[in-house]
Amino acid sequence: MGQHVLPGNPPVEINLKRSGRARRISLRVSALDGRVTLTLPSGVSEKAGLAFAAEKADWLRRNAVRHGGAEVIAAGAVLPVRGQPLTVLPGAGRAVRIEGDALVVPGDPARTAARVSGYLKALARDRLAEASDRYAARLGRRYTRLTLRDTRSRWGSCSAQGALSYSWRLILAPDAVLDYVAAHEVAHLAEMNHSDRFWSVVEKIHGPYAAQRRWLRTDGPALHRYRFDAD
Repeated sequence: MGQHVLPGNPPVEINLKRSGRARRISLRVSALDGRVTLTLPSGVSEKAGLAFAAEKADWLRRNAVRHGGAEVIAAGAVLPVRGQPLTVLPGAGRAVRIEGDALVVPGDPARTAARVSGYLKALARDRLAEASDRYAARLGRRYTRLTLRDTRSRWGSCSAQGALSYSWRLILAPDAVLDYVAAHEVAHLAEMNHSDRFWSVVEKIHGPYAAQRRWLRTDGPALHRYRFDAD
């Protein structure tokens, strides 16, 4: 049903959707990125739904702030790349590149987010392929393919056919965290479970991993705050 903006300070962007299964109007603020979703049952007008949201405006703003809100990528935004905060800046040239503590993005400012997204996905593929190859060699197993997605429920997966899949947003995390996720998924080539044997394989090919798992639990959700045109 599209996007609407609830006026105020600050304004709240609301994603409207309709559900034939919904019995009442509902509002949800994502714990990952602070996005607001307003779900309307059949027979309830957009006007009535937005009026309901307006009544809950203070609650929406409190929760959006608590969850950090969304960070739209444009010039001036600060974005972590391999765990290091970089300021997105316009610049000359043709290729997106890191210069010191800046991520320089040449070209049309209207395409900044899309160009940054493309750069990060290419970097993520290179890093995840390198890490997966390294851990697969240590394990003595081979994976069949590697794909990238923008998943919210998991950072990676391994199919019974040996196909690895990762969230490309891992490139925003520190290198040690990305390496751990790669080792975790590669370990599933030997153990398609989370048994003690599985965790022994992870430790064998990666080493201690408690700090990386803890980072994913505490800091990982914030990686979903960043919004890109190309997503």
